[in-house]
Amino acid sequence: MKTILVKDLMVPLTEYATVFEDATLSDAIDALETAQSKFDKSRYRHRAILVCEKKTRKILGKISQMDVIRTLEPKYDLLGEKESVSRFGFSPQFMKSILDQYELWYEPLKDICHKAGEQNVTDVMYKLTEGEYVKEDSGVNEAVHQLIMGHHQSLLVSQGEEIVGILRLTDIFMEICEARKELKSESIIK
Repeated sequence: MKTILVKDLMVPLTEYATVFEDATLSDAIDALETAQSKFDKSRYRHRAILVCEKKTRKILGKISQMDVIRTLEPKYDLLGEKESVSRFGFSPQFMKSILDQYELWYEPLKDICHKAGEQNVTDVMYKLTEGEYVKEDSGVNEAVHQLIMGHHQSLLVSQGEEIVGILRLTDIFMEICEARKELKSESIIK
């Protein structure tokens, strides 16, 4: 059986949405939209933006779609911990009461989106941990293990000291879907 390597499934960094650390959240949203429009339509769309240091182009962090949306409503900071409260089994009524009590998303969407132009990406980005990097010549099995154990949606792919791509959970899932199709067609032939 052929071992699938991380570099076989990764999205090259040149095809991914990136911004420099002095960009605004609005710039990051534009970069994501541009990258999505140019990306291979047969693959899942991007869901994050990488933030790079201007001088070295080193990846400093990433911003997910959830980070963008959450940042547009700063009153979420009043709720404390950024973890999802839905995991605690709160009822829809309780969740609605929080929405009303804190008047979350009460302003018109255009006013809320205006805030994106004022926010710096380094204030919004998630700083990557050691467990979010994988070598390009690693097997996908190693990467899957890192994704599951770390609850990550993606891993940065390195070639030596340089980041050359990003391996997304969606790309691994797509590979699983393809493997299942092959298995089904083999069983039909037999």
